[in-house]
Amino acid sequence: MTICKRCRVSGRVQGVFFRASTQEQAIQYNLTGYAKNLLDGDVEVLACGEPQAVEALCDWLWQGPRHARVEKVVCTEAEQTTFREFTTR
Repeated sequence: MTICKRCRVSGRVQGVFFRASTQEQAIQYNLTGYAKNLLDGDVEVLACGEPQAVEALCDWLWQGPRHARVEKVVCTEAEQTTFREFTTR
C-alpha cells in the first residue's frame, strides 16, 4: 500500500539546501515525488510511498538541513500520484 502527502514547510527554508536535503532523505526512504520552492518563500513537498516512510519524511521536515529554521509544517493527504523518482523543482 502506498500513500501520498503534500506538505508546506515555512520558515527559513529557501537558500539553505532544503530541497536537495529533502530529496536525499526521500531517496533513502525510497519515496517518489518532489520538493519545490514557492513564491512566498515556503517549500512544497509531495511524498509518495509506504506509509511509514512518508511519515518519517514528514517528521524530518521539522528538522531540515543544518542552516534551515523550520517554523511550521502542514501535511495533508494527497491524491495518489505516480512518479518515477523524487525530484527537486
